[in-house]
Amino acid sequence: MLFKKIGFRLIFAVALTSLVIIGVFAYFNITSQSSSLISEVERHANQLGETVISSTRFDMMLNQRDRIQQTINSIGTQPQIRDVRIINKIGEIIYSSDSKNINKMVDKRAESCYACHSEDQPLEQISITERTRIFKIHPDSNRVLGIITPIYNETSCWQANCHAHPKNQKVLGVLDVSISLAEVDNAIITRELEIVIFAIVAIIAVGLLIAFFVRRWVSNPVNDLLNATLQVSQGNLNYAIKDLSDDEIGKLGSSFNNMTKKLAEARMQLFQSDKMASLGRLAAGVAHEINNPLTGVLTYSSFLLKRTKDNPELQEDLNIIVRETIRSREIVKSLLDFARQSVPRKSNANLNEIIDKAIIVVEKQLSVKKIKIIRKSENNLPPITVDSNQIQQVFINLFVNASDAIGKDGGTITIVKKQISLSPFGVAQIKKASCPKRHSLIDNDFKIDGLPALKVKVVSAGNGGIIHLDPVYGKHRNHYYPGVKIDKETKFVCPDCDTSLVQPDKSCPQCGAPVLAFEISGQGVYEVCSSENSNWEKWDFVDSSGLKEYIEIRISDTGCGISKDDLPKIFEPFFSTKGQKGTGLGLAVIWGIIDNHNGTISVESEEEKGTTFIIRLPLTQQK
Repeated sequence: MLFKKIGFRLIFAVALTSLVIIGVFAYFNITSQSSSLISEVERHANQLGETVISSTRFDMMLNQRDRIQQTINSIGTQPQIRDVRIINKIGEIIYSSDSKNINKMVDKRAESCYACHSEDQPLEQISITERTRIFKIHPDSNRVLGIITPIYNETSCWQANCHAHPKNQKVLGVLDVSISLAEVDNAIITRELEIVIFAIVAIIAVGLLIAFFVRRWVSNPVNDLLNATLQVSQGNLNYAIKDLSDDEIGKLGSSFNNMTKKLAEARMQLFQSDKMASLGRLAAGVAHEINNPLTGVLTYSSFLLKRTKDNPELQEDLNIIVRETIRSREIVKSLLDFARQSVPRKSNANLNEIIDKAIIVVEKQLSVKKIKIIRKSENNLPPITVDSNQIQQVFINLFVNASDAIGKDGGTITIVKKQISLSPFGVAQIKKASCPKRHSLIDNDFKIDGLPALKVKVVSAGNGGIIHLDPVYGKHRNHYYPGVKIDKETKFVCPDCDTSLVQPDKSCPQCGAPVLAFEISGQGVYEVCSSENSNWEKWDFVDSSGLKEYIEIRISDTGCGISKDDLPKIFEPFFSTKGQKGTGLGLAVIWGIIDNHNGTISVESEEEKGTTFIIRLPLTQQK
C-alpha cells in the first residue's frame, strides 16, 4: 500500500538515483585515490633507488664492499622499507639489507625481471611502471611494492683497472627496493569507510530533504485534492481548497474550486428550474381552482352593484371588490404567464392612473402602519405603452415590500416620476447572440447582476476555459477563467463548434488585443476587446439609434434597508429576507415583468437608512 503512494514513489526514485550516483562517485573516487597513493609510493621508491645508487657510486668504483653493505643496511632500517638489494648481471644478490639473501640467485622470470629479459637480452631502458611490482609474501600478509632501478655501465667503470666490465655491456645490475604498503592499504580502507559513511549520510539527508519537499509540494496538495473530491462526491459542493500555491498543483486546486463553484451554481439552477417547473404546475392548478370562486365573487358583487345604485358609499366599496376580483384573476394568470415567460399585452396607458390604482389597494395597510406616501412628478408625462395589470402588480409588490421594511413605527414612501434621455451605452442589454454558425452564445446558467452572460471558450497553451462577458453594453463586468493565461496566442472560439470569434484584421484601438465579434439577432454585430484590462466596446446598431426616452420611477422608503450580501440576490426566484413570511417570488416577478417591457430595474440601499428601487421603462414600446 505504501508503494502505491506517489510521494513514496518519488522519494524512492530520488533515493535510488542518489544511491547510484553516489556509489559511482565513491567507486571512481576510491580508485583514483588508491592509484594516486600507489603512484606516490612508486615515485618515492624510485627516488630512493636513485639516491642509493648515487650514494654508493663512489664506494662501488673503489670496490669498498663493506661501506656499500653498511649504506644498504642503514637504508633498510627505515620504516616501511622491507628490503634493499643489489643484483648483478647474472641474477646474484651481492648486497642486501637482509643478510640471509646475499649470494642467492633470483628467478629472472619473476620479480619484474621478465620485463628486462623477455627476449633473453636485457633491455637498456624500461618505464617505471614496468619496473614496479606489487605482491604479497604470504596470502595473509600486507601488500609489498617492489621497484628495480638499473645500474648502468659508465666510462669510469669499463676503464678502471680493478673492474672487468666490457665496454659494450650497458647494464651492470639492478637495485631492488621493496616497500611495505601497509600504511597505504590502511589509508585506502579508512577512505573507503569514510566514503561509505558519507554515502549513507548523504542518501539519508537527500531522502529526508526530498521527503520534506515532496510532502510539502506534492503529498499535502494531492491529499487536499483527494479530500476535496471525497467531499464533492458526498455532495458538499461548498467545499473549497485553501492555501493554494502558485505552481501547477495550485492552479489545479484553483480550477477545482472554480469547478465546484460552477457545479454548485448548476445544481442551484437545476433546483431553481425544478421549483419553477413546480411553480408552473402550481400556477396551472391555482388558475383552475381559484378562478371558480373568484367568478362567484365577481358575479355576486356585480349583481349587488346593480341593486345598490341608490347607495353611493356601498357602490364605491363594491366597485373596489369588483375591480380587485378582476385583478386577482389577472394576478393568477400573470403568475402562470411568468412561469411560462409569456409576452405581456401592451397598450397605451397613463402611468399616474396605474400608480393610483396600486396605492388604493394598499392604502389601508399603509395607514395602519402610519406610512405616508409622498408623490413627486413632472407635469405632462406622456402615455406609455405597457401591460397595465402587470405594471400595477409591480408597484403593489414594491409598496408591500416597502411597508414590511418600514415596520409598525411609521415612515414614508416617496414616488418620483420623470422623463429622461439615456444613451444606450451602459443600458442596452444583449439578449440574443450567436457565433457565425448560429450557435447561441448566451449562458443562462451564469449570470452577471442577474442577467445571462455571454460565453466564450478560450484555449491557451493547451489549456481551455470559459470567460463570461457582461450582457449590458458598456458595463464591462466580465468574468475571466482563472486557469488560463491570455496572450497573443490565445484562441477565442464558440463553445459548441470551436468557430473563431475573433474579428479578422482588427485589433483593439486601446491596447491592440484581438477583438471579439458577436452576431446579435436583428441588431447587427457587437464587438468587444478580448483583454480583461481594456473596456473598449462597440455596437454600431445601438450607437446609431442615439439617445432614448425613458420614464424613470423612483420608489424610496425609510425602512431597514438591505445588506450588501443580500443586495445581489434579491431578484433571484425564491430568495427572501422575510423568512417564513415571504415566498421570494415578488421581486423575481417584478424583474420578469420589467424585462419583458424592455425596461430596467435596479436598487440602491443602505442598512438602517432605506431602499430605493429605480425603474426605467422605454417611452416607445413595441406592442
